[in-house]
Amino acid sequence: MLTLRAAGVLDVDTGEIVRPGVVRVDGDTIVAVGGAVHDEDEIVDLGDLVLLPGLMDMEVNLLMGGRGETGLSSSVTDDPATRVLRAVGNARRTLRAGFTTVRNLGLFVKTGGYLLDVALGKAIDANWIDGPRIVPAGHAITPTGGHLDPTMFSAFAPDVLKLTLEEGIANGVDEVRKAVRYQIKHGAQLIKICVSGGVMSLTGAPGAQHYSDEELRAIVDEAHRRGLKVAAHTHGAEAVRHAIDAGIDCIEHGFLIDDETIAKMVEARTWMVPTTRLADAMDISKADPALKAKAAEMFPKARTSVKAAYDAGVRIAVGTDAPAIPHGRNADELVALVERGIPALDVLRAGTVNAAELIDADDRGRIAEGLLADIIGVPGNPVDDITVTRDVRFVMKGGKVYVQK
Repeated sequence: MLTLRAAGVLDVDTGEIVRPGVVRVDGDTIVAVGGAVHDEDEIVDLGDLVLLPGLMDMEVNLLMGGRGETGLSSSVTDDPATRVLRAVGNARRTLRAGFTTVRNLGLFVKTGGYLLDVALGKAIDANWIDGPRIVPAGHAITPTGGHLDPTMFSAFAPDVLKLTLEEGIANGVDEVRKAVRYQIKHGAQLIKICVSGGVMSLTGAPGAQHYSDEELRAIVDEAHRRGLKVAAHTHGAEAVRHAIDAGIDCIEHGFLIDDETIAKMVEARTWMVPTTRLADAMDISKADPALKAKAAEMFPKARTSVKAAYDAGVRIAVGTDAPAIPHGRNADELVALVERGIPALDVLRAGTVNAAELIDADDRGRIAEGLLADIIGVPGNPVDDITVTRDVRFVMKGGKVYVQK
């Protein structure tokens, strides 16, 4: 038996710090919170740290970004093996930053049809490498020329980067059904799709709807019949409304949503992963002028739409869109959400219990008896000062200690 002894434990339901912070762990599971320290236990003394549940990031792309990435040229120079090896470092940095669970939301790179995020997750689960628990989406499903078609990030000429249906390029009802089935067959645990344009691709207006309503309904039907949720890259208010009508479970970004759309999200109980930090942190200094113009329009709206959604009661979970902000700096999203006016405790819930609900995981999100021992330690009360989440000094995942400073 292992006992963690710290200054306190954050109860994410009440916002209270339970003192002293005593957590007993057996194997990968929390068996007691509070109470006496048992002399026969192995004791880990964490001094003045406050313990909180392992954080969760509901939108990352571990197979993109990181050391050795050379921007757009990597799309055509990096083979799948290179991407996986680079992702090992990205996964390690994410875990060491205190994020013990992530959704890898859609490969949009050339892989030959392999689901690299599924393979990465298997390697982490087998303890071959260090990283967070991964909920993989496989390949993002997008129409030809859609925002998540990687040839659109730099307007490649025809045939420069040929992508297949198995790699997510799908048009029409029959193709989108097949693309969803392929991802599920090879291990995807949710489906990521492209519903509207975006900022960093040459796809036209960022709010324009890319898939037809018929195609959207077909994707949702295939996923839901198999018990998987659908997450949708969507910015435009009208596109979000069409996504909701199709039954999509989670809107990624939603920068251009309006009051009508927000009300519809509340009524449908549609999730939102706002990725608001990238509006401050994404480096667009070398981007095409057309992309800079879109960013100038979109980013100010991204700073206000999330607060409007929160105030109305939209269910929100934390997501960064890393590497839009660097891997390992995921906590910057929590800080940004507080800066937008959302109370720190609700932000912490968005990164713990809300995220757990979004991925249907009832075994994590709190420090409580019977849950997974995914626990981090920070130097202070994050309800009073959310920035302490940037300074994670203890990381345990499944009862194993990965960081102890």
